[in-house]
Amino acid sequence: MSERLAMLRIMSESTPQPPPSATTSEAESLLSVLERNRRTFAWKTSGLDEAGLRATTAASSMTLGGLVKHVALVEADWLAVKLAGREYGAPWNAVDFDADPDWEWRTGALDSPEDVYAVWRAAVERSRELVAEVIKERGLDGPASFTWPDGRIPSVRDMLLDMIEEYARHTGHADILREAVDGRVGENAPKDFTV
Repeated sequence: MSERLAMLRIMSESTPQPPPSATTSEAESLLSVLERNRRTFAWKTSGLDEAGLRATTAASSMTLGGLVKHVALVEADWLAVKLAGREYGAPWNAVDFDADPDWEWRTGALDSPEDVYAVWRAAVERSRELVAEVIKERGLDGPASFTWPDGRIPSVRDMLLDMIEEYARHTGHADILREAVDGRVGENAPKDFTV
């Protein structure tokens, strides 16, 4: 076995996933995966000062601060607006995105770390409450509150899977940026890490 393959095996063995339970519902499984992705994203972006949140790498202008604020907007857009049919809420409802389409990216690199993290935490807390309501009311097969341009209406399940995908993609971005800032690497947050 090559050294690379041996290392990958060791890495995957060192981060075991709990075995699926016969009593775990599909909704619980989806929410568990979403929460694991949120937690990993939070760990990858946590504890940074202004310089860390503003750092860029390679040819990209992406920053961890912008990324955190962007994911907070995605929480509001996908789960509050498109899934639950609610308004964007603060701070998004006060932004003219037509005039400043990259507002969250730009301001996420300028705002204080406390403000950036607070916006994300508030968006996640709101999403958790709204998703629980929607699942209780509509179930996973029920409709989201918007229609695709081709006339299809996604299910609650579709929206949760899209949100998981969004976190997975952006956690990959955070991996690269965080390693460039201070060398933090790893697949999962430590057991004692709290969001």
